[in-house]
Amino acid sequence: MKANTPAERLYNGIVKENPTFVMMIGMCPTLAVTTSVVNGIGMGLTTTVILTLSNLMISAIRKFIPDGVRMPAYIGVVASFVTIVEFLLQAYIPGLNDALGIYIPLIVVNCIILGRAEAYAGKNPVLPSIFDGLGMGLGFTIGLVSIGAFRELLGAGTLLGYPVMPAGYEPVNILIMAPGAFFVLALLTAFLNKWKGRRSGVKQQKSCGACGSCGNSACGGCEGREGRA
Repeated sequence: MKANTPAERLYNGIVKENPTFVMMIGMCPTLAVTTSVVNGIGMGLTTTVILTLSNLMISAIRKFIPDGVRMPAYIGVVASFVTIVEFLLQAYIPGLNDALGIYIPLIVVNCIILGRAEAYAGKNPVLPSIFDGLGMGLGFTIGLVSIGAFRELLGAGTLLGYPVMPAGYEPVNILIMAPGAFFVLALLTAFLNKWKGRRSGVKQQKSCGACGSCGNSACGGCEGREGRA
């Protein structure tokens, strides 16, 4: 995929540089609000909206922001969108707003949003910046929902608030407590790293399998080293 295309920016945020499982940023809301799937969806989509709008605005005005006030300007833009979204949640989804609590205002200083503003939106055109924000937001949402589903299912025996486990199931209460968030994050991250390691190993075997060692006749891996020796 070509750099800065919509597909590349989406793939980058969801898979390659997933904020939760790869870059390990934005951990406060990740660990605090993921006691249920609903909370994960709400926090993830809220962050996605703010991240996408912030990237759009910062990219559009990037040439007018002096370097000396770059970060204060970014925070001002993000804070404006956070305030708008918080008011909308209070008006239309008050239950979710109460569940997320202080973590909505704290989106202003979320390192995912400020990091993308500094690393990408402040240096690139509007359209790629929009998809960069969307990809990162969706990657963050997937991470929150995955952790929330695991914790809710095993820690409470429910999913989306509905009982799904057998009647005799004894919930693992620690998973919906603070330590459970660390356990589940570590477990899912280890699983994904193992999966990615296997995938990279399979790809390497396919690309370098002709000679049975390190290279094939096309790449000249073995022959190249033998010649240099």
